[in-house]
Amino acid sequence: MKKERSDEVLFLSRSARNGAERSRRKRTRGIIGSIIVVLLMAVLGAGYYVFDLQRQFSSKSNTVSLGFSEAEQQARPIKDPDDKSMNILMLGVDHADGDVSEAAALDGAVSQRSDSMMLVHIPEDRSQIYVMSMVRDMYVNLPGYGMNKLNAAISLGGVPLLLQTVESLFDTKIDHVAMIDFEGFKELSTALGGVSVENNIEFVAHDTDYLYPVGELTLEGDRALRFVRERKSFTNGDYQRVANQRKFIAAAASQMLSTGTLTNPVKLYEIVDKVSPYLTFDEDFDAATLVGLGLQLKNVDTENMAMFTMPTAGSSASADGQSIELASELAIQQIGEALQTDSMAEYLMDNPPEIE
Repeated sequence: MKKERSDEVLFLSRSARNGAERSRRKRTRGIIGSIIVVLLMAVLGAGYYVFDLQRQFSSKSNTVSLGFSEAEQQARPIKDPDDKSMNILMLGVDHADGDVSEAAALDGAVSQRSDSMMLVHIPEDRSQIYVMSMVRDMYVNLPGYGMNKLNAAISLGGVPLLLQTVESLFDTKIDHVAMIDFEGFKELSTALGGVSVENNIEFVAHDTDYLYPVGELTLEGDRALRFVRERKSFTNGDYQRVANQRKFIAAAASQMLSTGTLTNPVKLYEIVDKVSPYLTFDEDFDAATLVGLGLQLKNVDTENMAMFTMPTAGSSASADGQSIELASELAIQQIGEALQTDSMAEYLMDNPPEIE
């Protein structure tokens, strides 16, 4: 599949591949991955401690139908019935990037390009969670459409085509799909009653009168969202935005997974109530399944989550001038084998990810 693309790409210099722009993209993907994991953990935590929230969650969250034909279902990889590991394709959509003031759920997400794409692997023993970010510009074969960026699958064939693409890439069955709107991040901060962060650069958010002085700040709602999205106020732009996002996510995750939150039914109810409208799952990934998964993952916390970016083979350009990331044949083979044999821990030991 990938060997045939040598005539289609124009290789860039090694310095271009390793430039600042690539580093910025990698850091941003890590942050978006963290946001999605935090939001999903909120639902898992609520499902474990408050079973009555199943109905609330089911009534407010959204469902996406994969709608595979019989032939398409038969063409999907077959999973060993004895394999109890779980693979979840997670997508993040940031409607704010499209200047949409109020994004309600993910009803239109299937017609857009996803802001981020992650493959979550939960091993059979449920001892850890592995979250692998996949580069949006990775140049791969989209079943029925030929070579294109991975991100193009959503716009060409919706979530089903993206799922088919990832499954064919690793020859591995994907069990579930979860989609999260970035606006849910704002709602989570409100449900937590604000998130305290240490701000090291005073700024006013662009086009607002929101002042963020130096020192400890408690951020909530729109002020929280603007804090993590602001870049125009800084001389180093996206770099400071990424630093602020990391700071906020660490604080939010800590608060959400604290005893005070997980043992507070009222707080958990508010989290589920406010965040659920921004979550979309496949038809089989219902509240009962999430509750069961939450029970199985009750001993997993942020220390048991391994987050990394799938290795690629460098930057390039396609024949039509698109900037692309070349897929690493070795990484695809190794990761596919790790997913099929539930040996992701061994893969990461042999292939430690770059520090982002």
